[in-house]
Amino acid sequence: MPGQVQINRDKMKELALTDTVDPFGKINYEDRPDGTRMVMATIRADFTREGSRMGMAIDGSGSMEPLFGKKQISAFLTAAPNHVAPAAQAMSSFLAKKAADGKVSVIYWATGVGGKEIQVIGDLTVTEAEKYKFSPPNLYGTGTRLLPALRYFTDGTTRKDLYEADWGMYVFITDGQLEDLEEVKEYCTKMARDIEAGRRHDLKLVIIGLGDQVDQDQLDQLDDLDTGTEVDLWDAQLAKDMKSLEDIFNEVWNEDLILVPADGVIRDENGGVVVNYRDTGLPARILFALPRGITKAFTLEVAGNSVRQELH
Repeated sequence: MPGQVQINRDKMKELALTDTVDPFGKINYEDRPDGTRMVMATIRADFTREGSRMGMAIDGSGSMEPLFGKKQISAFLTAAPNHVAPAAQAMSSFLAKKAADGKVSVIYWATGVGGKEIQVIGDLTVTEAEKYKFSPPNLYGTGTRLLPALRYFTDGTTRKDLYEADWGMYVFITDGQLEDLEEVKEYCTKMARDIEAGRRHDLKLVIIGLGDQVDQDQLDQLDDLDTGTEVDLWDAQLAKDMKSLEDIFNEVWNEDLILVPADGVIRDENGGVVVNYRDTGLPARILFALPRGITKAFTLEVAGNSVRQELH
């Protein structure tokens, strides 16, 4: 594969999504001792994957109450607006469109005593998701525990159909701090090893942080989780940095997926050719090293268009 280089995710910095230029999704880079800069970037494309299943889990802990809106308690005090509903309708209907069965499995998580419970909404079609009210959970959680929701989608006990799916993507939305992060990491490490060993199907987990109270360090720990395998389970994003719903697919792509056959060139900021994909085709994930001293930007040329991407 042209331009393929060794990468070390632990040493890579991530360019803010707000700084990326279409058609790029997530961009990571590493400055190496020899003065070159290694770049790993994904290119957005319409996502479809055979046999895929989709799920969405919305934080139902007490800290989410202002976002869900206060209920009307008297004729003189109007109810506060539900800010969760429009965003949840958009995300869930979007995911349903991408699923092989045309549905998205939706739950509230971190509900009940200790935030250990989940509340099942159901499997919604695109039309049902667009119209669903997404009212507040029956019982707000007194804690925020992710593992029960993660198990619901992935361990096959409750949802054997999801466990047996050829591929799955499950999106978790939260505004706070996880109380069971170490348990989640341990569970995910085992799951990654099972995927690599072929004992279960592949999947992708995405966690989206809302508001100023979300724990960025915890999101980073999931995003960079070292499972001792080549399986990259988690992608973590902040809602404020997302430019479109397509951003949830930023880490789905790999260099084996060819987006544009027999086309594509990466140039450095001086116009020199870094990678030529005209023989192999432009992949969905590109890996290349910018030459020493000219590492501040690169340009993608494809299908007669030229797009310049600035780096820090």
